[in-house]
Amino acid sequence: MHFEFATATRIIFGAGTLTEAAPIAAEWGHKALVVTGRSADRVRPLWESLRAKGIDSVLFAVSGEPTTETICQGSEMARDKECDLVIGFGGGSALDAGKAIAALITNGCEPYEYLEVVGRGKPLTQPPVPYIAIPTTAGTGTEVTRNAVILASEYRVKVSLRSPMLLPRLAVVDPELTYGLPPTVTANTGLDALTQVLEPYVSNRANPLTDALCREGLARAARSLRRAYERGDDVTAREDMAVTSLFGGLALANARLGAVHGFAAVLGGQFSAPHGAVCARLLPCVMAVNVQALRERTPDSGSLRRYEEISRILTGYEQASAEDGVRWVQELCEALNVLPLSSYGVTRDNFADLTAKAAAASSMQGNPIQLTPAEMTEILSRAW
Repeated sequence: MHFEFATATRIIFGAGTLTEAAPIAAEWGHKALVVTGRSADRVRPLWESLRAKGIDSVLFAVSGEPTTETICQGSEMARDKECDLVIGFGGGSALDAGKAIAALITNGCEPYEYLEVVGRGKPLTQPPVPYIAIPTTAGTGTEVTRNAVILASEYRVKVSLRSPMLLPRLAVVDPELTYGLPPTVTANTGLDALTQVLEPYVSNRANPLTDALCREGLARAARSLRRAYERGDDVTAREDMAVTSLFGGLALANARLGAVHGFAAVLGGQFSAPHGAVCARLLPCVMAVNVQALRERTPDSGSLRRYEEISRILTGYEQASAEDGVRWVQELCEALNVLPLSSYGVTRDNFADLTAKAAAASSMQGNPIQLTPAEMTEILSRAW
């Protein structure tokens, strides 16, 4: 057994903890670039608390998935405005953009020097400026990961800027920030969170630390995701999903993901589809094909036993089979009105290209079994 575990330097979790961000930020800088999503209205309480602590703020809004052009613009603005601190406030896109911007401020605006797959993949040489991540959704867990997912527009694929230096200096996870999320966002982000405690548990790099986080996250998602979707003001359900998201980020950063995210990276680059929505649609399809492949080729594998454990956690039945877990997730996706891939413009003519590119995706390398091209095509057919 050999593994390592790395995460944000400091994590603060709990309702109302947003108020703790500004006093800590004041120890690290005097002018902050605050990276947000499309709507910057919700950032006002943070903005005011920063001002009360003597920190000037410059707002940088990220519309949609962060691109190589976006992070260059953000880092150039931060340098022009002499920002010595970056705060990401929003969903996964805003947080990933903030991470990458904090790194490019000190390492130069040449993202392809550092990007995986389509870039040179060189390591960062200079530590980023201090970065604080404050999620306002419960899904990606990127506040505690060492990578930023960036859309390489030129290549129409989502890839990672990855380095231990990207781990945030501080992660503030305040479930109150998720109370107002609409049902569709709750469903898409919540199913992404579920995926990110499920895939690391069956990945080929699972370890005892990530296993414990995944089991706890699976149990919380099983009891609370549908409740959060149906009753957005359920405080306990919102807290459970914030924990699940956080644990998913901790797990994926220290184990691996799998075929769901392998496909999602490619689909997100070629079609205008939210990452969480794509993961949600793919999850039961990947589970079904993985279980089928494991039964056919490695029926005595530990991965198959882990799928059975997942089923017992999700269904609450001690005798549940791996297939029972697949059905449970499928029924959950139906209850949460998850849309098929075809609704985002995917056609069967795209399948060959998507499977070829997904096979090379970094996340695919963590899948518990190597899938054949036919099996990968079956996943897309099921999700289509």
